[in-house]
Amino acid sequence: MNLFTDIRALVLQAIEALQAEGALPEGLATAAVTVEPPRDPLHGDMATNAAMVLAKPAKAKPRDIAEALAAKIAADDRVDSAEVAGPGFLNLRLAPSIWQTVPQTVLASGTDFGRSEMGQGAKVNVEYVSANPTGPLHVGHTRGAVFGDALASLLDFAGYDVTREYYINDGGAQVDVLARSVYLRYLEAHGHEVEFPDGTYPGEYLQPVGEALKKMVGDKYVGAPEEEWLEPIREHATEAMLELIRVDLGLLGVKMDHFFSEKSLYGTGKIEAAIESLKDKGLIYRGVLEPPKGKTPEDWEPREQTLFKSTEHGDDVDRPIMKSDGAWTYFAPDIAYHYDKITRGYDQLIDVFGADHGGYVKRMKAAVSALSDGKTPLDVKLIQLVKLFKNGEPFKMSKRAGTFVTLRDVVEEVGPDVTRFVMLTRKNDASLDFDFAKAVEQSKENPVFYVQYAHARICSVMRKATEAGVDVSDAALADADVSVLSHEAELGLMKKLAEWPRLVEIAAKGHEPHKVAIWLNELASDLHALWNKGHDEPELRFLQDDAALSQSKIALARAVAVVISAGLGILGVTPVEEMR
Repeated sequence: MNLFTDIRALVLQAIEALQAEGALPEGLATAAVTVEPPRDPLHGDMATNAAMVLAKPAKAKPRDIAEALAAKIAADDRVDSAEVAGPGFLNLRLAPSIWQTVPQTVLASGTDFGRSEMGQGAKVNVEYVSANPTGPLHVGHTRGAVFGDALASLLDFAGYDVTREYYINDGGAQVDVLARSVYLRYLEAHGHEVEFPDGTYPGEYLQPVGEALKKMVGDKYVGAPEEEWLEPIREHATEAMLELIRVDLGLLGVKMDHFFSEKSLYGTGKIEAAIESLKDKGLIYRGVLEPPKGKTPEDWEPREQTLFKSTEHGDDVDRPIMKSDGAWTYFAPDIAYHYDKITRGYDQLIDVFGADHGGYVKRMKAAVSALSDGKTPLDVKLIQLVKLFKNGEPFKMSKRAGTFVTLRDVVEEVGPDVTRFVMLTRKNDASLDFDFAKAVEQSKENPVFYVQYAHARICSVMRKATEAGVDVSDAALADADVSVLSHEAELGLMKKLAEWPRLVEIAAKGHEPHKVAIWLNELASDLHALWNKGHDEPELRFLQDDAALSQSKIALARAVAVVISAGLGILGVTPVEEMR
């Protein structure tokens, strides 16, 4: 059920009727016609831009079209009134009986209410986190993990076939540095005094890795040359770090469908195959790039290199894929990785990057466009920084990793549900202030508490109703007569519930899971407002002396709880039944 889609269909029928009468010309494009909530609720329940969209191609005044549409639309039993506003917008008010169908629809569908077929089963790969396997995840990774996971859930809810993927950056020099750092911890486990040179990883998290290595191989590598121990320790350390990362992600409730190793691209012909595909399209050549203006990027060399014509697919400059010494640039395996995704048959690709990778977006989009002949879209979502505060002051934590605050630190401080919700209260490309005190504060200023409190309040009234002998099972509530709920505040809550299916599609289309968190806060606000009105107007209270009336009112409340539960499920947050 999507009332906005239903009313848009009514608008399109009215346009067709006017065309059949000759009042509008045939062949008008209607894709841009929308039906949405008006900016000011006082103007009506829904508003359509149909007349504004059609005016120019129809060579008519928008108000004239709007008035003709209003007459057609107002004749429908679902519409109480259709009024022209401003230059030609059309504001609609629906009959209360239409809104009163919403609670039963929600209860009949359960948490599947709002699920969409918009995605039509299209295969989407969402790659997120993808931190170097050199240590525990830090607070920046936390935001990317929460965003990527919520986005994947949102797309699944909107009808897409989603794969959650982690790209293991285990093919670069940083993993050699990890191996050398673990070797130092291994020597330490044998009683040696060690110092960590600049550039190594001194965090205490590597102590158990060094001790585990000692148990495995004894003193085999003590005093041995690096060429003897580097590769085996590298494998041991990488697997240990991946296990640490899996555990950290588990603390947030994040579980990947697939881990892809960068190392698997080397020596297997996969990089060569991807580059050969670009070469077949005439997009690989030997050349010398012009020196860039301003800061010199690390992949620029003032000598002939093998280059990818990324400018033919929207990039600012062509990009090196092989250095003058014949070694691959860091861009080459990334091209091969995305080529692998394309060959796996994904219809859409989404990469979740840290904000420091902003300069990488155009070249990656160019590569995917070239490799797929423009058939596979790539959306890159950049995750801005998280600043930690407590009571408004910058907050320093334990930094067990040695140099940064870990995901585990944050989750242990406030819990996974609070962590996830707070991380989704701002759009991904906006910086986020995470105040630990506010995150656990029990006030309406705290969006986590506000939404959870709404759910808990509903559970509380249902428990009290049960104690009073009122049947509040979903089956009983689905049969309740909600036509008796006609107060403006009650109808307003129904109208808000009716927005949910539309909100899901908007958020999924824009890859914006934060919109779910914001909307849930608005729904909770409407529930709390109705609850508070009951203090002064007893007839609005959910529990009444009449059991049937109580069921009708609780049916509305229960519908709100169901939608809150569905929305929190998308965000990966568990709804609570009572506040402590």
